[in-house]
Amino acid sequence: MTITQLKYIIAVSTFKSFSLAASNCYVSQPTLSMQIQKLEKELDVTIFRRDKQPIRVTDIGEKIILQAKVILKEKDKLNYLIQVEKGEYVGLLRVAVIPTISSYLLPMVLSRFIKKFPKVEILIDEVTTVEVISGLEQGHFDIGLIALRSNIDNLIVDKLYYEPFVAFLPPGHDLSKKKKLNLDDLKVSDFLLLKEGHCLRDQTLSVCNSSTTEWSAKSNKVVFESGNLETLIKLVEQKFGMTLLPYLAVQYIKDKKNINHIREFYNPVPTREIGLIYSKSFVKAHLLEVLKEEILNTIPKELKINKEGLIIR
Repeated sequence: MTITQLKYIIAVSTFKSFSLAASNCYVSQPTLSMQIQKLEKELDVTIFRRDKQPIRVTDIGEKIILQAKVILKEKDKLNYLIQVEKGEYVGLLRVAVIPTISSYLLPMVLSRFIKKFPKVEILIDEVTTVEVISGLEQGHFDIGLIALRSNIDNLIVDKLYYEPFVAFLPPGHDLSKKKKLNLDDLKVSDFLLLKEGHCLRDQTLSVCNSSTTEWSAKSNKVVFESGNLETLIKLVEQKFGMTLLPYLAVQYIKDKKNINHIREFYNPVPTREIGLIYSKSFVKAHLLEVLKEEILNTIPKELKINKEGLIIR
C-alpha cells in the first residue's frame, strides 16, 4: 500500500471516472488503473464497481476511501509540522474567494505575498459564497475568503476587516446633489443587482430593507441581473440605475467623472465584514497566518478597526 495508491482511489471516488482521475493526477489511465488493481489485490477487496457508469464505490470501498483521506491528512500534518519547525513556507494553498473581493483585494495582495513566499503555490477559485462553503466542507478548498454571515456552521471563522459600502450613482441622478447619503435616501427600484447567489445582492437588498420580489415589482426600467460587478458599473454609467460598491472597488475607479458619482453614507454606514473561513481539520495554519498578515498589511488604513471595533475614518 502506498500514498500514491490512496491518492488515486480518492481521485476516482471524486471524479467517478478513471480517465478524469488520471488526468487530475497527471498520470496515464493505465498507470492509475494498474495501481488501484494492485491495492485491491493486496487488500483482497473490490473498491470500485467498474460495470456501472459512472463508476460506483463499493460499501467496503467507501470505508477504505474514508480512511485513506484520514491517512493523507495525517501525512499533511506531519509535513507541515516539520515545515513550521524549520520555518519553511512551502506547498499548495487552495483559496476560494467571492468575486466582489477577488477583483479588488487580490491584486493588492498577491504579488507581495508571492515575492515573500516564492515556494508557496496559490490556487485561486472565484466562486459564490455557497460554493465556497460547500467546497470547504467537501475538501476541495483549504481557505475561503468571503463576506461573513451568521449561518456559517462547522467552519472556523477568522475575521479580517470591515468594509463600508458606497453608492455609485448614474449621471444626473437626483441624489448627486447630496454630499453624503442616508439609508432612507435609497429606493430599491433604482438599483441594479448581481445575480442570485452573490452575497452583494443580498447585502444591497438588506441595505434597502427590501426583498427581491419588491425590487422586481417596483422597478420601472429594464431589469438587469448581472453576475459581474464591473458590468453593473458600466450599466450605471449608461444611466440604467445605481448600485452599491464595496469600498476597495473605489480604489480602481480612475475616471474622475466616475469618482464624482461616488457617495459615502452618514452613520450608520452600511458595511460588510470580510474574513477567512476554513475547516476544523485544516493543517496549513502557518500559511494561513502569513496570508492573513499580508492582507492586513495591505488594506487601506481607513479599513483598520480600533479596540471598539469601529472603522477608523
